[in-house]
Amino acid sequence: MKIVAWIVLAGLILILLGFCFYLLFGKFLFNFVFKRKNTLKQFKKKDFAKKVEEYKIDACWWDKQHLEDVTTENNDLKLHGVYIDNNSNKTVILAHGFGWDYAQMQPYAKMFYQRNFNVLAVDLRAHGQSEGKCVGFGLLDRGDILKWVEFVSSRVKDGKIVLFGVSMGAASVCMTASEKMENVVAIISDCAYDNADRQIEYIMKKHKIPFRKLIKKHLYSFTKHVYNFDVLQADVALQVKNSTVPILFIHSVQDDYVPIENLNNLYGATPQNLRDKFVVQEGGHALSYANAGVLYEKKVFDFLKQRTPIF
Repeated sequence: MKIVAWIVLAGLILILLGFCFYLLFGKFLFNFVFKRKNTLKQFKKKDFAKKVEEYKIDACWWDKQHLEDVTTENNDLKLHGVYIDNNSNKTVILAHGFGWDYAQMQPYAKMFYQRNFNVLAVDLRAHGQSEGKCVGFGLLDRGDILKWVEFVSSRVKDGKIVLFGVSMGAASVCMTASEKMENVVAIISDCAYDNADRQIEYIMKKHKIPFRKLIKKHLYSFTKHVYNFDVLQADVALQVKNSTVPILFIHSVQDDYVPIENLNNLYGATPQNLRDKFVVQEGGHALSYANAGVLYEKKVFDFLKQRTPIF
């Protein structure tokens, strides 16, 4: 009996140790990939000034505008954004990339503001001043974007709305494509990935991380059970397949963070009558506007003029 008791005790200890490993290693991986992003850390990096120059971000431009801090809620999560009222019936909702906040979207905010758009630049969940412990990778952000659409629709009666995103923000706005959204007339996606799982796999390969399948399996299991977030459901291409609005896809050939194959997959998945694309030959990830400049603006607004009733 003593031997049986010791075997049972040893088994329970092993189970406990295994559970502790599952939680601790899962938390470690989660913190590395999905944990809330502190934008202030970006300012502490040595290359931040260089990045600002590359992206042509004029942080002072925000200070010159009359910004209204606005909020909405989705599933008891408070979301933050800044709104610029341009006394217009057309509004752009801007969604930033992974690890940033609304301030990253300054060049695009200025571009639309100068063409008489109201501007709503949002902090995605777990970024900036928005609440949330888990980065959404587009899947969780989908419902948040829909709430922002409701917010704008309540502000501008019978107005027209354009959804515009960069990188993860682009994936987020594309994830709403299959929804019937009040007043939304177009989506513009700059360097979106086509699938969150494939994007994570690509980054892991890029950094030569070993045991990728095991690590991903552990991470996804932990994230699903602890945060109710199934990464495998974050399939952007599946959503644009049933798009209800025209989509413009923008990408750089030289993007080594989200390869241009993602544009090809997204463009190919979108209904032929609702798709357009603009391929930039130079510039890295999220640098198409910085490199293409006037041509970028021309493509964006020609697309809106041809495909929407906004002008």
